[in-house]
Amino acid sequence: MAETLLEVKNLQTHFYTRSGVAKAVEDVSFTLNESETLGLVGESGCGKSVTSLSIMRLVGPPGKIVGGEILYKGEDVLDMNQDDLYKLRGGQIAMIFQDPMTSLNPVLPIGFQIAEAVKAHLKMDETAAMNRAAEMLDRVRIPEARRRLKDYPHQFSGGMRQRVMIAIALSCNPQILIADEPTTALDVTIQAQVLDLMKGLATEFRTATLLITHDLGVVAGTCDRVCVMYAGRVVETAPTASIFKTPAHPYTQALLAAVPRPEQQRGERLAAIGGQPPNLVNLPPGCPFAPRCRKAQPRCRQELPLLENVGPNQRAACFYPY
Repeated sequence: MAETLLEVKNLQTHFYTRSGVAKAVEDVSFTLNESETLGLVGESGCGKSVTSLSIMRLVGPPGKIVGGEILYKGEDVLDMNQDDLYKLRGGQIAMIFQDPMTSLNPVLPIGFQIAEAVKAHLKMDETAAMNRAAEMLDRVRIPEARRRLKDYPHQFSGGMRQRVMIAIALSCNPQILIADEPTTALDVTIQAQVLDLMKGLATEFRTATLLITHDLGVVAGTCDRVCVMYAGRVVETAPTASIFKTPAHPYTQALLAAVPRPEQQRGERLAAIGGQPPNLVNLPPGCPFAPRCRKAQPRCRQELPLLENVGPNQRAACFYPY
């Protein structure tokens, strides 16, 4: 049995705004095991990125983690002091952010930015840290790695910058990698290269990966399990094969139906999910997906469904699954 590295229990992260309290993450629970890739899926605004920031305790005002537990190897991250958090971030749990251009410091050479993390967590001297930086650039397949240590972020393409972010994240051999939509700004060819690179390096370093994305094609090719989020909640969780073969929640079914297929005829309309996501400050009673759901019954608009077993290793928050 693989060791459970991360266990998120009933996580709640709220944002206190002038309009009211936005419940960006509400009662979210999942586990991440050693060497596993878990996909966190959903449309924009569903709470995926806030969940990842909560795990790293990087949610700033007006946001606040108001409930739940985030257990890393049994120790609650929410109870850690600043020294323990310093060791955790980058050393044990690393993160690749959405936009590599804004994540990298534009006035510092790439080599310095990689070596900085190495010196902080692996306690290497300057020479050893720069050697490690060159090694990591080589591993992420950047040509002439040692020469490019002196280059600045603007001298790299978008795909190259994302590779640098992967190099920084994996330079200290973390046990968990959180990748927040790492391929969003890249074209399809570069996306495939970056995903293959991440998968190969995660296998080599035995790193567990939490992959946040809205692209179901990415999920199909990289993830072992999937958590589908809607309006700040997990509405379905299952092995990847089950999600694609027998999706239980109507929202999951609608997401899959919206994916373009090669056999579709020219001019045929693409499927779409009608309506808009709910206002997180003023959520409707009952199931938050009910106003957009083709299966909704009166009960759905009055009661909130809980995440319950609907199949082998598959759970869904729906009164009328399948």
